[in-house]
Amino acid sequence: MSKPEIKPIPIKIHPRLTSGRFNNVRVGMVVLTQLAFFGMPWLQWNGRQAVHFNLAEHHFLIFGISLWPQDFIYLAALLVVSALGLFLWTTLAGRLWCGYSCPQTVYTQIMIWIERAIQGDHNARRKLDASPMSVGKFVKKGSTQAVMAAFSLWTGLTFVGYFTPMRELATLQMGPWDLFWTLFYGGFTWLMAGVLREKVCLHMCPYARFQGSMFDDHTLVISYDATRGEPRGKTQAKSEAQTKGCIDCGICVQVCPTGIDIRNGLQYECIGCAACIDACDQVMDKLKSPRGLIRYTSAEALQGKPAKSGPSFHRPRIVIYSCLLAGIITLSTTALVLKKPFKVDVLRDRASLVEQSDDGLLQNRYSLRVINTTEQAQRYVVTVEGLPGIRMEKPGQVIEVDPAQTETVPVRVQVEPESAPRGSHRIHFVIRSLNDDVSIREKSSFIGE
Repeated sequence: MSKPEIKPIPIKIHPRLTSGRFNNVRVGMVVLTQLAFFGMPWLQWNGRQAVHFNLAEHHFLIFGISLWPQDFIYLAALLVVSALGLFLWTTLAGRLWCGYSCPQTVYTQIMIWIERAIQGDHNARRKLDASPMSVGKFVKKGSTQAVMAAFSLWTGLTFVGYFTPMRELATLQMGPWDLFWTLFYGGFTWLMAGVLREKVCLHMCPYARFQGSMFDDHTLVISYDATRGEPRGKTQAKSEAQTKGCIDCGICVQVCPTGIDIRNGLQYECIGCAACIDACDQVMDKLKSPRGLIRYTSAEALQGKPAKSGPSFHRPRIVIYSCLLAGIITLSTTALVLKKPFKVDVLRDRASLVEQSDDGLLQNRYSLRVINTTEQAQRYVVTVEGLPGIRMEKPGQVIEVDPAQTETVPVRVQVEPESAPRGSHRIHFVIRSLNDDVSIREKSSFIGE
């Protein structure tokens, strides 16, 4: 018995250039995502960077929306929405995220463009890889890596620009940590997209492993129509219907960025980029055969069952995902709209629990941390309540806070000794904005003696 032939695994995949409607969408998504990524740190909003995650001050600014650690719930909601959205989209239409929007796919595509521009098409790159080292090969390979490294450093600098003001980084005013994260992010961009490429999708990405659990017979995935396409080949005797099938040209394999053959059925390595659809459609056009030998379709449709033209929304998991998404988005948006325009933290002075003022009143000290989350300067007035005759040492004191800034103000609260016997008594600070007449009531305690 002869041993089965073992095909060697290519060291590096050089996908063939293709064109078509889905390729146009992929190119459009690369341009759109990179315009957003590289352009966002340069945008200004009310004189400040529009999107700025200030980790040192625990303060996030997103187009005028000011978020603090107390607003962590919105980040949690965003992460849940992203996860549920990915589950919903995968159940409906497979791995469209991987094929069109995933950063690994986008940056790998950019690196391939750089490689193609310097070294030539896929055949030229294969020949260059197989050729012995020479001055020409060294120059081409070296210049390719130099351009890739420069682009990767640019991405690293832009990434850091979301945390350190971008206009400072542009003038190279960066500290050691800024430099470290620029090199770290840029280095991993070069490693993942310039060196490892499809191996990240094949061996490192967990999404490729569990995506199958979200598929069913109604999910739109890229599939080869074996009923129409088999038997393959140009010279085999075929019926009239089969002459519109696969001619075994292999172009669908040549254009695949992960090097698989979609004709072998659905595989976890497929990232759903639809390059094989564009390639097959071009061959069918030349043969004057109908398109769709490889297409987005469902297992139900391939089995010959009647299927709707678009994705089916009647499945229970689709209903559950959609309801959860709608509920979380609605609640989060409502909470964000109704969010108070400022926040207050009340801190007791632990060094001096209780003292007596010059006029015989009991006195406690506090620090009020007022956070202005709006884009305008605000003025606040503080009052206190909870005990008979309790008052501020400076009644009517006005606190002024600049836009999206924090002001910490020391205050003293006084009360008659007979109104505050020994022990702890609950009191409340009422902070009212003089600009929009919004109030916040914060509880604290008053220590008597």
